[in-house]
Amino acid sequence: MTGCSRSSPSEEELRDPLIEQRADPWVILHSDGYYYFTGSVPEYDRIELRRAKSLNGLAGAETADIWRKPDSGPLSKHIWAPEIHFIDGKWYVYYAAAREEKPFDHRIYVLENESANPMEGEWIEKGQLKTNWESFSLDATTFEHGGTRYLVWAQKDPRIAGNTNLYIGKLANPWTLEGEQTMIAKPDQAWESIGFMVNEGAAVLKRNGKIFISYSGSATDSHYAMGLLAASDASDLLDPASWTKSEAPLFYSNPDQSQYGPGHNSFTTSPDGKRDILVYHARPYRDIEGDPLFDPNRHARAQSFGWNEDGTPNFGKPGEPPDF
Repeated sequence: MTGCSRSSPSEEELRDPLIEQRADPWVILHSDGYYYFTGSVPEYDRIELRRAKSLNGLAGAETADIWRKPDSGPLSKHIWAPEIHFIDGKWYVYYAAAREEKPFDHRIYVLENESANPMEGEWIEKGQLKTNWESFSLDATTFEHGGTRYLVWAQKDPRIAGNTNLYIGKLANPWTLEGEQTMIAKPDQAWESIGFMVNEGAAVLKRNGKIFISYSGSATDSHYAMGLLAASDASDLLDPASWTKSEAPLFYSNPDQSQYGPGHNSFTTSPDGKRDILVYHARPYRDIEGDPLFDPNRHARAQSFGWNEDGTPNFGKPGEPPDF
């Protein structure tokens, strides 16, 4: 992956951090000209949404708590990693939740809103997004390709060593999987298995005749890092043989910039679409007291990225975008 194609610069210098104490950041630039942002809040008790006309504007933007967890039941604990998507004229939020008595036994759930502005209107619970078996599952994302809508998510298979693998399937509608469910990655490399054996936090890029899926691995401390899956956009995306995995992490802790454990990213662009932007979280320090899940300082960050001569993305290092 050598050589980097030139990308159009932007007048806006992205602030760092973009938003403090917002892990698992998800950003989309909608056709109405607004950036919409959501992510895990430190309390893990609600889904917060904000919007702004610029990425930097998200930091000080008004927020809306579009959903709060109940006190009991299957949605009562650890609300993690919401994502917002606009599908067939409606807004959807995918998120993971557990129950108070089983705080780390998550499932995937979906919200729907018909309002043109998702900061307004009513968010309706569409229920659990059922996969082919019941087990710990989270980090659902969705994309359309060739007239088909796909879901990619992380899930535990009790028959496979480790915590979570990545799966892909077709959606009959935004909250219902149909047909085959395919594993496309599992934590089989050393860098993905430090602390926990994890593949999670998928995000999709379509470019240069390829479908790219970034993902994160290892425990959520300084070892957390990002890898990349790739498939031809003409291939059968439900065939695991269509996917290849990077042989090493492509985005990992950078002590020179005091950024540790970068990952669980999303992708967006500048308003004119000419500048590709990676949005991710990272801590400003390496050492953590207690469980890293309860350290609140995974800050949302953003930086431009470019493209290598072989058509793959070049993310640079955290805090150091590639030299376009």
